[in-house]
Amino acid sequence: MKRADARRRAPLRAALLAALWLSAACAAPVGAAGPPAAKPSPAKADTPSGPTRNGRDIYQRFRDGLADPSCEPGASTRWRQHFATAPKRLARSDDDLLPLFGYVVDALREAHLPTEYALIPFVESGYRPGARSAAGPAGLWQMIALTARNHRVPMREGYDGRLSPVDSTQAAVRYLKTLHGMFGGDWRLAVMAYNAGEYRILNALKRNGQTAANARPDQLAGLSDITQAYVRKLHALSCLMEQADDREEWLQALDRPVPHLQAVTLPSEVGDIDGWAARTGQDAAQLRRLNPVFANGAIGRSSTRRAPLLAVAANAVGAPGPVAADLVLAGGELPPSTASKTRDTGTAVTTGSAEVAAAKTSAPAADAKTRRHTVGRGDNAWTIAKRYRIRVADLLERNGLNAKTVLKPGQALLIDAPVGVD
Repeated sequence: MKRADARRRAPLRAALLAALWLSAACAAPVGAAGPPAAKPSPAKADTPSGPTRNGRDIYQRFRDGLADPSCEPGASTRWRQHFATAPKRLARSDDDLLPLFGYVVDALREAHLPTEYALIPFVESGYRPGARSAAGPAGLWQMIALTARNHRVPMREGYDGRLSPVDSTQAAVRYLKTLHGMFGGDWRLAVMAYNAGEYRILNALKRNGQTAANARPDQLAGLSDITQAYVRKLHALSCLMEQADDREEWLQALDRPVPHLQAVTLPSEVGDIDGWAARTGQDAAQLRRLNPVFANGAIGRSSTRRAPLLAVAANAVGAPGPVAADLVLAGGELPPSTASKTRDTGTAVTTGSAEVAAAKTSAPAADAKTRRHTVGRGDNAWTIAKRYRIRVADLLERNGLNAKTVLKPGQALLIDAPVGVD
């Protein structure tokens, strides 16, 4: 989205775009051949739910949404070599790429757009939400400030929405949907317009006597080499992943639980990323990496509303926004970090407080022997911990689990630490 065209006057631009778009549409012959059409995307209800999902499911959703899945031998050799590390990053469990990729794929499938567009952040930022260019572009989609404002990305002092994967992805998908319709569903023209600006691509079509319906993007004279190469880059990336089917070890590396990220608006009583991580059992360090727009971890406002966080949704992990008292231990106190936060926010829950005393009084007495729980349908770590009045972290630790583990019905969990332990 690094475009000089963004500075043109809006009225003249709108009028010329409308005229060019109309002439291109009217000139398209009925039944003209174009690029392979995108496969129908599933309805929003089919979007995966739950705190995690399998990495291979993300990959399959990407493949199912490709407009052009063909990969002829030797195509885009240069760019395949250039992006050769992309599949390796998807395979790494310590890289945030796969959950982020899944979030973008979901957004495109819900908008009924080809998943080739999910490859744009590879080219623009290497899928790093905090990426900044010396030339000015920033974020996952590398928008310049003027383009971001034109596409309703919140920009104000203390909040740069380009660094929010939620705000920037929503804007990018809106823009791509416009381009996709403007260029007759030809994803190649749309991505060239994303790079150079729709104004230039429409003018190039007119100069070369082409329309969106019969366009030959590689033969559009008058465009920069960078814009011409954009399609080849994305196709090379697509083929790298498509042909990874031949590498069983790569697919095995994808076969793992991956956080299912969504846009989350935090409850008013949660003021920072660490508080949300503690409440839902998520990795605070990962949430900070995914949301560089919150430089100090504090959740502010994007404009008139509270800024969204890219995280696992509360309802997915079973945390419907409890107050701090819900985190009190049956026989003790809040973790020190949580206790200090509640004092700062005015939620008086500290050791020896009336709330803690009440929690101790109402907590069921522990059995003489160690308690166990059999996981039922709808159970998750948070609801089980709350039922037995223990911390989620303790439940996970006692059972050798982590925050990304998906509990299965029938699974037996240890509730109390063995005598002499803990």
